[in-house]
Amino acid sequence: MTARLLATSALCAVAVAGAAQRNLEIGISSGVTHYYGDLGNWGGQVQWNSTRPALNITFRDFFNNPKRYVTRSFTMECRLSWFRIGYNEVRPTGGKSGIELHNFRRGLNFRNDLFGASTHMVLNAYREPFTPLFKQRFFMYFHLGVGLYYGRPKGDLFRGDPGLDNKYYYWEDGSIRDTPRGSPQGEVIEQDGKYETDLYAWAIEGRGKGTSSTIQERTSPWNIGIPMGCGIRYMVTRKLSVGAEFSYYMFLTDMLDAVSERYLTYDEIGSVYADSTQQYMARYISDPTGWGTDGTQSFRTSRRGNPGLPDNFSYLSFEVSYKLDRRPGRRNFMSF
Repeated sequence: MTARLLATSALCAVAVAGAAQRNLEIGISSGVTHYYGDLGNWGGQVQWNSTRPALNITFRDFFNNPKRYVTRSFTMECRLSWFRIGYNEVRPTGGKSGIELHNFRRGLNFRNDLFGASTHMVLNAYREPFTPLFKQRFFMYFHLGVGLYYGRPKGDLFRGDPGLDNKYYYWEDGSIRDTPRGSPQGEVIEQDGKYETDLYAWAIEGRGKGTSSTIQERTSPWNIGIPMGCGIRYMVTRKLSVGAEFSYYMFLTDMLDAVSERYLTYDEIGSVYADSTQQYMARYISDPTGWGTDGTQSFRTSRRGNPGLPDNFSYLSFEVSYKLDRRPGRRNFMSF
C-alpha cells in the first residue's frame, strides 16, 4: 500500500510539473538523519549515536514562468522521501557502556522507516537577479513545507521470533544474557539487530494517572510533518547542479518512537489481554529490563517518556540534480 501511494504521488508530481512549465528538474539526495525524542543517553538534545540513512527524490520548479523571468526567486517543489530514524539505549556511546549508560536500566529501542511525500515553498537567494543562475554558479535557498509520512516503529526485543523463550535479560553488571537475573549462570549475548516487534501492535503505554488514567489506543502510522531547511547549490552546467542541505522535520506526534508517557499497570494490561502469555509479552515489550515499573502506579513507576516533547529529526544531505527540457524546440535561453 505504501509503495503504491508513493508511486502514485510521483506520477502526479511529474504530471503537474509537465503541465505547469517547460522545464522539470529532478534531484536525488542521500544523507543521514538525527533523531530528537524521548530516548537517549546523551545529556544534550543531540544524540550523537542516532545517525541513520535516508534518501530523497525531488521534483523542482513547479511554478510556471509565463513572463520568462531570467530566474525565479520564489518557487515550489515536491519530494518523495525515505527516512530511517532510531535509537537503542543499551548500545555503547560516548565511551560508556552497560550500567554506565544513563538509560540502560530503561533499555528501550526502536527503528522507524518513514515513507512520505511533501510539498515545499522555496526561496532562492541569488546575488544578481538579472543574471542566470548557471552563470552565478553558487546560490543559497530556503524551504518550508508540509508532508504526510507513513511509518511503524519496531523494536529489537527477541533473539529470533517474538516469544517469551527468546527474551533478552539485562543484568546488574550491565550485560545482556540468555537467562533471568539471579540465575546461577547465564551466557552473555548481544542483540541480533533485527527489529522484529511491531510496537504499534501492542498496548504498552498509558495516559494520565489515578482516576483519569487511560490506555493508549492503537496509534495511526500516518503522521503530518513540517519540513524546513536551507542549503547551497552549485551549477556545474546549465542543467546539472550539486548541493548540500540541512533540514529539520517537525511532527505533530510524540509516537514516532512508540514512547510518550507512562508504563501501563499490570491490571491495565490484563484488561486488554485475557491470555496470560500475551500479558507477559506486553509487560516485557513495554518494560524490557524489568526496572521501569513494578506494575502499579507507585513511586517505583517511572515515566516512559515526555508527552510534551514531540518527536522530530534533522536531515543532512548531498544532492545531484538535472534539468530536463519539456519542449526543446521552443527553448528560451533567457528563461531559467
